[in-house]
Amino acid sequence: MVDSIQGLRPDGRLIAMGADAEPLSVSLMDLIMKRIRIIGSQQNGPEYLYEALDFVAQGKVKTFVETYPLAEAAKAYERVAEGRARFRAVLTM
Repeated sequence: MVDSIQGLRPDGRLIAMGADAEPLSVSLMDLIMKRIRIIGSQQNGPEYLYEALDFVAQGKVKTFVETYPLAEAAKAYERVAEGRARFRAVLTM
C-alpha cells in the first residue's frame, strides 16, 4: 500500500478495504503537502468485490487518461510530477 500512496495525486485518496498485520508507514510530508487522505472501509465482503469486477467487465467503468506519444515522455512525466495530469498519463507507442 505504500507504493499506492506514492502514486496518489494531490488531494488523492486511498481507500483501504482490507487489513494487514503490518503497520502502514506514511510520510507526514505526503499527507500535508499533497493533502492526501487514507480512508478505511469495512464493506469488504466478497460480494462487493464481485459486483465491482462485474461493472468493469461490462465496460461500465470508464477511465480518464491523458495519452502521450513515447517521444513526449518527458512532458508527460513533468505533468504528473507537478500534479497537473488529469487522473493519469499513459505513454503510447
